This record gives sequence, C-alpha cells and structure tokens, in this order.
Amino acid sequence: MTTADGDGLLAALRGIVGQSHVLTGEDTTGYCADWTGRFGGPTRAVVRPADTAQVAAVLRTCNDAGVPVVPQGGNTGLVGGGVPRNGELVLSLRRLDTVGALDPHTPSVTVGAGVTAATVQRVAAGHDLALGVDLAARDSATIGGMVATNAGGIHVVAHGSMRQQVLGVEAVLADGTVVRHMTGLAKDNAGPDLAQLLTGSEGILAVITAVILRLVPRPADTAVALIGCDDPAGALAVVAAVRRVRPLAVEVMRAAGIAMVAEHAGVPVPLAPLPAWLVLVEVEGGPTQLEEVVGDRPSAVAQDAADARRLWQLRERHTEAVNARGVPVKLDVTVPLDRLGAFVDRLDAIVPGAISFGHLAEGNLHVNLLGEEATAANEDAVLRLVAEHHGSIASEHGVGVAKVGHLHLTRSAGEVDALHRIRQAMDPAGILNPGVVLPVRRPDR
Repeated sequence: MTTADGDGLLAALRGIVGQSHVLTGEDTTGYCADWTGRFGGPTRAVVRPADTAQVAAVLRTCNDAGVPVVPQGGNTGLVGGGVPRNGELVLSLRRLDTVGALDPHTPSVTVGAGVTAATVQRVAAGHDLALGVDLAARDSATIGGMVATNAGGIHVVAHGSMRQQVLGVEAVLADGTVVRHMTGLAKDNAGPDLAQLLTGSEGILAVITAVILRLVPRPADTAVALIGCDDPAGALAVVAAVRRVRPLAVEVMRAAGIAMVAEHAGVPVPLAPLPAWLVLVEVEGGPTQLEEVVGDRPSAVAQDAADARRLWQLRERHTEAVNARGVPVKLDVTVPLDRLGAFVDRLDAIVPGAISFGHLAEGNLHVNLLGEEATAANEDAVLRLVAEHHGSIASEHGVGVAKVGHLHLTRSAGEVDALHRIRQAMDPAGILNPGVVLPVRRPDR
C-alpha cells in the first residue's frame, strides 16, 4: 500500500475499527482545530480505535503506508500539538475510556487514555481519594493527553505535575509494537522508566493507551481566599506564608484579567478597589489556616462551598474570557520566582495589554497576547525575555507546533540532538506527530 492509495488505506482502517469509526469530510470538523482556533488543518481521516489492539493495528497500517499520524485526546491543547496540519491522519483515543479497579493500598487506579480527568476524580472521590492534578478543562481533558503533555494545573504545589502521578504505562510504538509496564510499584528501578520517558513527549515517541495513576488523599476540609497585593513582591510574600501551612493551590491574577472575567462572565469581584495583583489560595483545613497567610492584606475568605466556587470562577474563567476577545497568542512560560518581578516589569513594557495569570508557586504564567499585540514579533520578544531570565518557554502545555522554532532558547543543542536520536530510534519513519516539539530533520541528517 502506498500513500497515494487513499481508498485502500481507508478500507484497511475501516476493517480494523469499523465503518462508523473512520470519519472523513465534514464529520472530521471537531478534530481539526485546537481549542484556541489558532492551529489546525485538514485531515484525510479521523480514526477512533476502541482498544490497544486496534491502536496497534492502525499504527502498523499507517507506518507501512508511510502515512503520518497525529494522536489526539480531548483536544483541549493550546499549542497545536494534537491537531492535523498538513493532512495527517488523526488518531482519536477518546474511545479508550475504560476505568479499571481502584487499588486502595497504593493507592492507584488503572485507566484508558480516553478517560477524562473529571471521571477519575469522580471514581476516586468514592474512596475519599483524588487525582493529584486538576485543571479547568477537567471535563474534556483526557488522561492520555494530560500525560503526553505533562499537564500541571492548579495543585502542582501540593502534588506535582502528571509526571509525579504516573506509576505505569502502556503505549504503542509507530510500527504497532505494544510496550507495557503496568506493575504500579512505588519502587521499581529495573532499568530506565518508560513512563517517565513518555510523559511530556507529546505523541512523538509513542501513543499512550493506558496508565496507572497515583491517587492522593482527598482533603476533609479546605479553605479558599482571594488576597490582594500591590506588586509581585507582595504576591511572593503570600507564597512564602502559604507554604508554612498545607497548600493545595496558589494562583495569581492581575487586575486587567479579573476585570475582563467579571465583565465577560458576570462573576462578582469581592475586593474594591481592585488590587493590582490578586492571589487565590486554597489550603487543607478550615479558615483559621489562612489567618497568618492573609494577615492585614485586603482579602475575601470563602465562608462556604458556594463562596469558594465563586472565587475559583475568577481564576478558571480567564481562558474563556480571553478567547471571547478573539484568537489570542497564548504563551505558557515559567520563570524563577526570584526573577518574577524583573520579568513582569519588562513584559509590561513590551506588551502592556497582555493578560497574565497562572500558577504562582511554580512561577508559571499564562501570557495572553490580544488584538494588535498578538503578533509573531511580540511572541518572539516574550519568549526571548523568558530565556533571558533563565525560564522555560513551555511550562505545562507543551511545545506543540507553536514553539518549535523557539525550542533552542531554553534547550541546548546537545539536548535537542539527543531528543532527535531518541525519536529516530523509536519512530524511524517519523510518522508520529511530525513537526511537533522538534523541527523536522532532512533525511540526510
């Protein structure tokens, strides 16, 4: 079979997954653009396998035909890493939605790549447990995609990113070989860790089909507060104070973003006048845990669960409010906390209209460029500024296609070459997610 033999390829794929699970034409629309609307393109077909065996058969068929494949989960990505660009076949993993038995001793649970974060949280809650990673897109984001991008979310300060949650992995290589290490052991040093290699690899090394997830105790009580600060130094003082209790989340927002959310979503802002910087904190325990954190700063402490949800909306509806203003350039970056103030000063000079918010305890800012500021020149300037401050151009959303051209700013030539060698070893034909993370190399290199 050749790449030109389109009808033969589709017939073979239908024979593997069934007629109704090979989508073409208008039926592929929802799979062809990412959440931002900034990235995407045509696809020859969307293929929806039901299990690992079907994934393996699809990849084997595509590899033999030389057809590039884009693995896709819930399609909540923001950097174009899970959508077609140039007619690639989309491999949707959403039907791999099996939830296995929960092990209360580790504790852990085995799930398919297509299971959503919200589903895992519901299953875990029945055992007074939780998935350590939570994020606003929980109802759509799939576990396979979260592992592939090493998603972080709001609870990294307490539990780490997805890399810290993965105890085992099952995946399929480009040639259809199934690799499986699903012991779920807390300690296992029998060679390099395949799960850690694939976590954050963005689908360029293998297609993740199932994982064992570590679970964490579900807090009996939590307290939430919105705290106003004058500047980054004040916000960092809140971080230092909250680390002395049991923090679950430390989120940062700025006045312009809060005002945008209030206008777009009608969410009331409980602080007036509006402080320049606002820090949303959630800790284990009751409101007394927040007394020293709040101090004499302007604040609103949630009195009940409804109050807490209203405060969280001010943070979680930022992305929705930003996108309502048009297609933004979204830059997910990290800078060392001791450089945050200097970074923000320069950022405000370069793009004064940017909307910035994020996960303060990790120095992770989501910088959104809107309107006339949403240019390639400003994107380049901001990412170079990140590199100048010894940060990372991709914090938790991955490199995707959005930042391939900037990877060299924060990864050395030796590192990039090593990543190319690993990719070449695992996917010699280069069919998995070409153009994502790493620039495509010419065959003679």
